[in-house]
Amino acid sequence: MPFYPNLIKSKLPKAGTTIFTVMSALASEQKAINLSQGFPNFEASEELISLVYQYMKKGFNQYAPMQGILPLRERIAEKTESLYGAQYNPDTEITITSGGTQAIYTAITAMVREGDEVVVLEPAYDSYVPAIELAGGVPVYVALKFPDYTIDWNAVKKVISQRTKMILINTPHNPSGTVWTQKDMQELEKITSHSEITIVSDEVYEHILFDGLRHESVMRYPKLAERSFVVFSFGKTYHTTGWKMGYCLAPEKLMMEFRRVHQFVVFSSNTPIQYALADFMENKNYLELPQFYQEKRDYFLRLLAGSKFKFKPATGSYFQLLDYSAITREKDTDFAVRLTKQFKVASIPISSFYHEPIDNKLLRFCFAKTNETLEMAAERLQKV
Repeated sequence: MPFYPNLIKSKLPKAGTTIFTVMSALASEQKAINLSQGFPNFEASEELISLVYQYMKKGFNQYAPMQGILPLRERIAEKTESLYGAQYNPDTEITITSGGTQAIYTAITAMVREGDEVVVLEPAYDSYVPAIELAGGVPVYVALKFPDYTIDWNAVKKVISQRTKMILINTPHNPSGTVWTQKDMQELEKITSHSEITIVSDEVYEHILFDGLRHESVMRYPKLAERSFVVFSFGKTYHTTGWKMGYCLAPEKLMMEFRRVHQFVVFSSNTPIQYALADFMENKNYLELPQFYQEKRDYFLRLLAGSKFKFKPATGSYFQLLDYSAITREKDTDFAVRLTKQFKVASIPISSFYHEPIDNKLLRFCFAKTNETLEMAAERLQKV
């Protein structure tokens, strides 16, 4: 019998090419300024690049240990205790991953079984739901409250059931640019207490908060930490998203399950980069990120003053939402395309972050760019 590919039953029938790929490709095709995909367009530290090169030349080019090299795990443990007062054992509770997305996928795959329900707060980063579905889980959606993207905790409580296995959280939040409060963490603690619910806490923008706000990591709350996989990204911190390096922290029993999956997903992550990061972390320059990115945010918004876009300054992440409701009633997906083609600035429509599109006339712009790029983009946006 001949093989007919059209008979294949897709495990992700609703998944097409991600909006990030689509908009970046359109930006390239149109020679537009790409403020859509979340990556910096300025260089990483020369010192860090030099360290990677040195370790490559020294021969550190073979497999690292599955869990990551010990010196890097030790630096992470030191940083975590210093910033959040949380102690994690480098041997048994910290694993180096090939990016934050891989860590999220691994945590979900390790814990979610067929029919388990996972609470997803929307708008949500687009990798969450496919990972849940590939594990056989069922995403249960709760929409954040527009326009401030705060959490409706009563709505969260209503969807919790005996089938709830996991809650996915993200702070600072992509795409809204908001951050969780202490009260939010306390509400989450109440909801999950006396339950078997695990948490995946996506904290890849941990250092990018503004206006003196504190990052409310689950690690600050022992009752949450004991049930949480906490995910971080070196790429977001050190402007090296293309290196795909991250890490996950979890209590030993959870991390044991995480590693059972991790070893068969990637086994281990880039060796010379791990050694370079272990050295580079000692200077603690991640503490400078809030000021660095706040200056970017403030500069971008000053450049937009007087335009027809409305905005509330982001409080975290390196994304800014712009409200275009005073310009047109076009769908956000249509306007994002027109903006790219006609005005040569690419963005991401916020409706793309929902399982069923909710169009609030908002586009997401990445301001992790050089001042020159922000100036050129703002000049074009002023003409809209």
